[in-house]
Amino acid sequence: MPVSLAERLRELIRRAGPITFHDWMRAALYDPSGGYYQRTDLERWGRKGDYRTSPERSELFAATFARYFARLYDELQRPEAWTLVECGAGSGRFAAGVLRALAERFPRVFAATRYVVYDASFDALRRARQRLTEFGERVEFCADFELLPASQGIYFSNELLDAFPVHRVVQEQGGLSELYVEVGTGGGFEWSTGPLSTRRLSEFVRHFSIQLAPDQIIEINLAIEDWLVQVAARLEQGFLITVDYGAEAVELYDPVRRPQGTVRAFSRHSFVDDLLVQPGEYDITSTVNWTQVKSAGEQLRFRVVDFASQDKFLLNAGLLEEMGSMLEELETVAAKLSLSTSAREMILPGGMASSFQVLVQKREQ
Repeated sequence: MPVSLAERLRELIRRAGPITFHDWMRAALYDPSGGYYQRTDLERWGRKGDYRTSPERSELFAATFARYFARLYDELQRPEAWTLVECGAGSGRFAAGVLRALAERFPRVFAATRYVVYDASFDALRRARQRLTEFGERVEFCADFELLPASQGIYFSNELLDAFPVHRVVQEQGGLSELYVEVGTGGGFEWSTGPLSTRRLSEFVRHFSIQLAPDQIIEINLAIEDWLVQVAARLEQGFLITVDYGAEAVELYDPVRRPQGTVRAFSRHSFVDDLLVQPGEYDITSTVNWTQVKSAGEQLRFRVVDFASQDKFLLNAGLLEEMGSMLEELETVAAKLSLSTSAREMILPGGMASSFQVLVQKREQ
């Protein structure tokens, strides 16, 4: 019988000592055999899963972005060939929606498009392949970031950065410490503190002038900067579009509003009380630092061209026009009502979309 991820992590800690939460979270999410995103026996998406992303809530999400992509295609002087790379593509629902919308409404853009589905999860790629068979060789699948094309086009992600493993740092009396995971006397995972595992953490705190209160805990997502470097090495001309939930640094590290940071876990659309209880069984995320994303991007010649809440962005990108076109094509009252209801979820104040943001950055020559 295979050894569980939890038991393997316990054995590692007993043998080598406590590990950083960053390493624990990376294993919990991405371990090849037991990580949450790699498992084939879990229903992660949709009502029956642990979370629902915007593409699953409404087909308008992908269709509106397809309209926006067509606008960017024109801005790039309508190249004969360009590439759309979706990073963290999941089950392929967004890709399917974009490609159908381009084929139906923007055939010239569709004819020039190569769509690359990238995901670190082989299970997600398997599901995406099944969903996208109708598009044949128009779509490529990739599990290795190093193999993604250097190209003219767009790199797009939706709820990707929040799933990168993070370091947790705490302000103790003697200075900054890092949170580690150890095994308690009862065999369960427990928190402990130790020295910072990399100098980049203290450099990060200095760079963003973060003043932590006593015992305050924050997350530092160094993987965001590493990811941006990788994208910059491949995207020669075009746009980087990032959709996620985040905050500027001054708000994100506010000791009054977020004294314990933002990392949390979800199972069946509910919060998991104990982050460490059962690695590999639930999703773990943290709020994105948009100040960091913009600052790191500027160093790599990514210029911010748009930054807005998701609801405002979708309205400006033509959601209502897209809804009007779709309503004309629907035949039943029930289908039209369903589309209108999903549209309201996308744009109503206080809805899910208002808590997400869209950052558009253009790669400068």
